[in-house]
Amino acid sequence: MPYPRRPLQPTRSATDWLGAEIRHWREARGLSAADLGRNVGLSTDAVEKIEKGDRLCSAEHAGLMDKLLNTGGVLSRFQPFAKAEGDRRRRQADNQSSRVAPAAGGGILAMSRSVKEPPPVHRRTPVAPGTLGLVAGLASLGEEQGFGARISAADVRRVDETATHLREWGNLYGSSGAIFQTSALDVLQQSVERAGDCSARIRPQLLAAAGRLALTLGSNRFDGFHHEQAKTLFALATACSEEADDWTLRASVLNWRARQAIWLGRPDQGLTFAEMGLVRPDRIPPRAQAALQNCRARAYALLGQAKPALAAVDASDRLFESAWGQDEPAWLAYYDAPQHHGDTGHALRDLAIAGMLPPDRAADRLRTAVAGHADAYRRSRAMSISRLATLLLVTGDPQEAMTVAHQALDDVGQVRSRRAAADLSEFADLAAQRRAPGTAVIRERIAAAVGR
Repeated sequence: MPYPRRPLQPTRSATDWLGAEIRHWREARGLSAADLGRNVGLSTDAVEKIEKGDRLCSAEHAGLMDKLLNTGGVLSRFQPFAKAEGDRRRRQADNQSSRVAPAAGGGILAMSRSVKEPPPVHRRTPVAPGTLGLVAGLASLGEEQGFGARISAADVRRVDETATHLREWGNLYGSSGAIFQTSALDVLQQSVERAGDCSARIRPQLLAAAGRLALTLGSNRFDGFHHEQAKTLFALATACSEEADDWTLRASVLNWRARQAIWLGRPDQGLTFAEMGLVRPDRIPPRAQAALQNCRARAYALLGQAKPALAAVDASDRLFESAWGQDEPAWLAYYDAPQHHGDTGHALRDLAIAGMLPPDRAADRLRTAVAGHADAYRRSRAMSISRLATLLLVTGDPQEAMTVAHQALDDVGQVRSRRAAADLSEFADLAAQRRAPGTAVIRERIAAAVGR
């Protein structure tokens, strides 16, 4: 009689998560471990060890599995985080092995280091003195991951790649990537602390990359409603952008700070952040300015000021339609047509719900956003659908609103995003207040999606 298959433990580590994901996709495609191994050049035993988390899948094999299993690239995107976690654990084990045994009864205080003590490292201040508290605050968010003795362009690329992988994961799955967010925090903390050891040429590049990573982590923490951590990360990203003299990054960070303030019910503070981001429009690409104008529009709408809100939407439209420069950074490409229509539609929706604007203009924009968002931006699509459902419930046909809400739940069922869940909960509360048909069913689905 065969032994029962050992259950996987995907929440134990990044390597375990990657292995569990490989098994999920393998079984979804109807392949055995032997089939998968034969197609990617691994033994059956190696595949089984990878799936159990006993062995790390290499980047090469992750890429081959992505193609064979048609995963959309999720294994390749996650593999660097599993590797980073394994590297960190090996370093920690090496550090422990360099210690001598403690004296009898001495406990931790009696444990001494090996005679070969590394020389002290004197680091220059990486950012302005007033931001040192922000750097110190990172200590509670993650552990250090080492760079080489000499910071190079390769280290900068590593930080940027970490931000890119994390951003792609968040867009696709929401804020559920807590395991590898820890690895990303390691990279962030070390990159900021080591910025003082860089050459004059590399230092601003490293700080800009660290700022982009801090912004990505902050937006993930915001999405998970860890607001104080998000504020710390956003503040650090702002400091890095200013030290690196990266005005595009600074504008993007202030856009996110404005969005968070507005979400927390502080539209006046959100408006202030947006205005700060627009202080030097000659240094900021059009689409970064357009995103900030959307924050202004939402803030004014929530403050009950329709005229400046509509003026901000019009300004955003003009900026979005203007010619984009050759030097715009690749990471700003997220602000595409669906994103623009979703953000402006959100502001117009707030005006329509408040009775300050007919609903058709907002509904058209939100529908355009929903139709345009690909699966890679599933979280944004789910939120636009939820906002459209709420708009239709309040200003249009409740039955159509229920149909749209069910469509949103189909997306939210694949995304762990507290913001997306909050939008749906708002819809459910309004549906109950208005005694809309089908409210009980939609509330059950929402409860299942939020509580999964």
